[in-house]
Amino acid sequence: MTTAMGAALRRIQLGNALSAFGNGFTVPYLYVYVAKVRDLGASTAGFVVMMLAVAALAVLPFTGRAIDRRGPLPVALVGSVLAAAGSLGLGLSGSEPLVIAAALALGAGIAVIQPALATMIVWCSTPVTRSRAFATQFFLNNLGLGIGGLIGGLLVDEHAASSFVRLFSIEATMFLVLGATLATVRLPRSPKVADAVPSAARPEGAWRALLTDRRMMWLCGLGFVLFFACYGQFESGLAAYATEVTRISPATLGVALAANTAAIVAAQFVVLKVVERRRRSRVMAMVGVIWTVAWLAAGASGLIHGAHAVATVLLISTYALFGFGESLLSPTAAPLVADLAPSSLIGQYNSAFALVKQLALAVGPAVGTLMVGHGLYAAYIAMLVLCALGITVLALRLGRMLTPVQDNPHAVIADTRGAECPPTAREAVAAVA
Repeated sequence: MTTAMGAALRRIQLGNALSAFGNGFTVPYLYVYVAKVRDLGASTAGFVVMMLAVAALAVLPFTGRAIDRRGPLPVALVGSVLAAAGSLGLGLSGSEPLVIAAALALGAGIAVIQPALATMIVWCSTPVTRSRAFATQFFLNNLGLGIGGLIGGLLVDEHAASSFVRLFSIEATMFLVLGATLATVRLPRSPKVADAVPSAARPEGAWRALLTDRRMMWLCGLGFVLFFACYGQFESGLAAYATEVTRISPATLGVALAANTAAIVAAQFVVLKVVERRRRSRVMAMVGVIWTVAWLAAGASGLIHGAHAVATVLLISTYALFGFGESLLSPTAAPLVADLAPSSLIGQYNSAFALVKQLALAVGPAVGTLMVGHGLYAAYIAMLVLCALGITVLALRLGRMLTPVQDNPHAVIADTRGAECPPTAREAVAAVA
């Protein structure tokens, strides 16, 4: 990586960390704010949370097209301003229509930022350095969210609406800081490595090209199961199971969420050294194994009666195991999306994968809360154990579709060391085709 690319990547990561820090101020308190502080009721609060996902689903199909035609930087700047306006609007709105409109703006802005940032990271990295770049992004996201949430908890007062206005104002400011930081980034204008910067005109029928890419479609299916079985359950089905079946207190649930963040922060770079030279498909298969153990621990926590301490430890271990699995996932899935994409469709592929994640985050909570709410506890755990095992099966099958450089860029570079030029991702794909 050149010095210029490294400097650009550091600024991108800094802006990303600051926006995550700002987001952490409000994420845990949005429901309480709408329902109780603004006194708009639980149904309105639930609808507002849903609007965040609806807005994302509405804009993501068009985001990739904008990124590939205009570049990721202008799209990220628009997203930052939109998210800042939505966040500030939430803090200042006191009526239901205004709160919903602000939530739509916030959800759309965040949805636009995510694939734009991912594309910028791809532009400023190589197939070999990409895993570390995405792992760093994931680490800083979680660290920022965690610190922001802790500080936000010290500032918030449920009985003072002004304290929430302060939190949303801080979040809005951090989105603007993200935009200002990104505006100083000098992205490479010509390809430094193959497939890192769009160099060809974006073909007509981009969605058709993506949908006929068998590897990408398989990865999207795997991604849906991954996000459904983990992120889609954190604050919905699993939280309901923990409080209703394992019978832990909300405070202990907060400890469990902290254990998840702590596992990510503690393990990310230790894990990265181990996995970045291994096949990505096998690392994702290992995530399925780890999450199978996590869901079995969650199920066991609800079966133990008379040993509440043991049940609590099992439940907290579930969240910690999820965090460990996430630290394995961050340097594999997102870099693989980039390495599968043709140079002119990187934004489209990133947006498609973000869309799959949003779909899973929309479906997951609905299914989880419905099953737990109707007392289908055993079926709920069984379903998610099967999903986790399915992750392993899908990942191993995907591995058989990938070229060696897509599955493990480090190994290919090592094998070709001493040659005049190592094979690129595009050359490997062309050889297989």
